[in-house]
Amino acid sequence: MNDQSPYLHPEYETLSREELGRLQLERLQQTLRQCMNSPFYKKRFDEMGLKPEDIRSLEDVRKLPFTTKQDLRDTYPFGMACIPLRQCVRLHSSSGTTGTPTVILHSQKDLDEWANQVARCLWMVGLRPDDVFQNSSGYGMFTGGLGFQYGAERLGMLTVPAAAGNSLRQIKFIRDFGTTAIHAVPSYVTRLHSVMVEQGVDPRKDTKLRVLAIGAEPHSEEQRRRIEQMMGVKAYNSFGMSEMCGPGVGFECQEQNGLHFWEDYYIVEIVNPETLEPVPDGEIGELVLTTLCREAMPLIRYRTRDLTRVLGRSCPCGRNHIRLDRMRGRSDDMIVLRGVNIFPIQIEKILMQFPELGNNYLITLTSEEENDFMIVEVEVANPTDDFRALQNLEKEVRRRIKDEILLTPIVKLVPKGTLPVSEGKAVRVVDKRTVYK
Repeated sequence: MNDQSPYLHPEYETLSREELGRLQLERLQQTLRQCMNSPFYKKRFDEMGLKPEDIRSLEDVRKLPFTTKQDLRDTYPFGMACIPLRQCVRLHSSSGTTGTPTVILHSQKDLDEWANQVARCLWMVGLRPDDVFQNSSGYGMFTGGLGFQYGAERLGMLTVPAAAGNSLRQIKFIRDFGTTAIHAVPSYVTRLHSVMVEQGVDPRKDTKLRVLAIGAEPHSEEQRRRIEQMMGVKAYNSFGMSEMCGPGVGFECQEQNGLHFWEDYYIVEIVNPETLEPVPDGEIGELVLTTLCREAMPLIRYRTRDLTRVLGRSCPCGRNHIRLDRMRGRSDDMIVLRGVNIFPIQIEKILMQFPELGNNYLITLTSEEENDFMIVEVEVANPTDDFRALQNLEKEVRRRIKDEILLTPIVKLVPKGTLPVSEGKAVRVVDKRTVYK
């Protein structure tokens, strides 16, 4: 491990597009053979009259069936396993709050490869073995805790498994242990900064922080820049999902010009979520991923429901792995209000442009008689008795949101500390609409 190298795994990170393609095809063919050990995929391939040897090029991936979250639920808990359970060493599961949970199985090799992916991401943003990495993420079934933990350990850093919440303890750890890097969801970073301000702690002067890794919830570029300004360090966007392993699937480099998705581990497609046909580079579509290095439970053409676009396939950092835009939201998180499609991140983008506003906001959808309305509550950054100024600010926020979503919301400016705060992923939308028959 050469601390001076910008690459942890140069033999993979600096492959040319042609070399990446050859490696992907080789690993895809191995993956398809592995999938034939799964009753689910064996049946699906037989129904389609398809065999692994029919896939002779990367373009042939379009012949393969899609896999959905419902497929994982229908085969719960172990119906998609490709190896005996005695060879599996861990499982992760979704919460199952909206139905049957999804389960992902891992072999020891799967865990080792996962740790390598996360370590590669952290190295890419400048972290090295002499850094102190504090993981302010939930542990347990949620993959953000153990995923970053093992990746940081693989890189060789001193790790602080602080877990989520308890901001006073988090700040004490940051100062006492000389923490230089933190992983947390964006909404919790803003909460942590608020507590720092209350405690008279200046992250620039009173800590050794130099890197933030943020992800696990959609956030706008405006939110990221506000976090960087508050904490005085660079904040790098991260992408992961438990179905793919967890964190480590995609990460920004120091250029901050899109998420590098590791194409030696995944085949990346962007498709129209309605037609399922590929979309041109630069056009928003649904992210579809195929795993290439998984033993226990590989997934073929998994529909993530996340919406993004291709930004490029090269980078000044020297990596040629595909670069994707930050996630715009999920196709199943889209708000439909009076026939208009709206993503919460569109509203966040507007709110974060006002320095007079705080970081906490809540979108409530409600009904009156047979009309639907959107209420946007947002905390003001600082207390004020200037009623006229608040009225003018509220009016301008309402106008700017209307320009963005083409509907006029009800905007309510509320005092700081009014809206509920979550220690995990922030709840940004509450739907109280009545369904009229």
